Amino acid sequence: MENIALIESFSEFKDDKLIDRVTLMAILEEVFRNALKKRFGSDENFDIIINPDKGDLEIWRNRIVVADGEVEDENEEIALSEAQKIEPDFEIGEDVSEEVKLIDLGRRSILALRQNLIAKIHEHDNTNIYKQFKDLIGEIYTAEVHHIRHRAVILLDDEGNEIILPKDKQIPSDFFRKGENVRGIIENVDLKGNKPSIIMSRTAPEFLEKLFEQEIPEVFDGLINVKKVVRVPGEKAKVAVDSYDDRIDPVGACVGMKGSRIHGIVRELGNENIDVINYTDNTQLFITRALSPARITSLKIDDERKHVEVFLKPEEVSKAIGKGGFNIRLAGQLTGYEIDVFREGVEEDVELTEFADEIDAWVIEEFSKVGLDTAKSVLEQDVDDLVKRTDLEEETINEVRRILKEEFEQ
Repeated sequence: MENIALIESFSEFKDDKLIDRVTLMAILEEVFRNALKKRFGSDENFDIIINPDKGDLEIWRNRIVVADGEVEDENEEIALSEAQKIEPDFEIGEDVSEEVKLIDLGRRSILALRQNLIAKIHEHDNTNIYKQFKDLIGEIYTAEVHHIRHRAVILLDDEGNEIILPKDKQIPSDFFRKGENVRGIIENVDLKGNKPSIIMSRTAPEFLEKLFEQEIPEVFDGLINVKKVVRVPGEKAKVAVDSYDDRIDPVGACVGMKGSRIHGIVRELGNENIDVINYTDNTQLFITRALSPARITSLKIDDERKHVEVFLKPEEVSKAIGKGGFNIRLAGQLTGYEIDVFREGVEEDVELTEFADEIDAWVIEEFSKVGLDTAKSVLEQDVDDLVKRTDLEEETINEVRRILKEEFEQ
């Protein structure tokens, strides 16, 4: 009876976790052999017969018959008189097979057996989950919000696997409710102890790349190639695309009529502004496209230093830099060049740092964050626009402009 109850409890695991029959039998035999070693000192002379489907388990101990009083190892030898109680015809030197009942191992050993079996099956299950998700790294995955914590959202997939979406892997505008489905890419999988730790990300550039693959058939089919993706999650992204077929307009195919194709991706990413750019091996043209929507007058490229000086009309500078400096930063990441912006036709100008005696360093830093490093660059901007683009108050901006104007009027 104990045999059946014990095996039946693991048949449940077999059904739940989809452990194949051969693996389950191997786990069962390993655990029983460990128990026999503890009880008898060795398991080499034991045969274990298992049928996990029916709940059958038989353990047989094989011993050699020796003369009474000559037993040296009770596990491997049996006295003639004891052997003849099993079968009267036994003689010295013959092999005796005797069934060992689970109850003979002791109640404590049976409990330990059950615990060890559960641990082994869980370990096998966790190893399979680890391997499964290791193969999914870089792929889009969907799971349901189970629990919302301060530093992470805990998700569960259809099979009950726990997936962690850390706070720093969430788009700033993300807001989740329990039971809601969330998409992201599997970014990393580790084994912590015997338990797999599965990390999802919605901020990785690869997530945007995979969304293009899912949402745009030509990308999925390989007709359009996503060359590179750079992002400021939730704010702005630039995607360079190319096609080997001259008949296909890669940008047009990705964006769709009036943005119809890319709209779903933008919505998924919290209205992230996505610039889709035609990739080219022509460095000058690629940098020009990367700085869109600004219109560039001329470029001076230093390929050795990976540095480029970009000259624009004054009214185009703010477009090149973009809100929060995102446009120029992403253009640099996309092209691999450090980009410096210069105003065309401006010969005399003074760096803001030259006014450090009169303007606080943190104020200069605020202007620098939005690409305004010189006196004229600040004076050329509208005050209301500066209030929107920086964390500075109108009064502070006006005071700075007053100081700068005095410098140029001298």
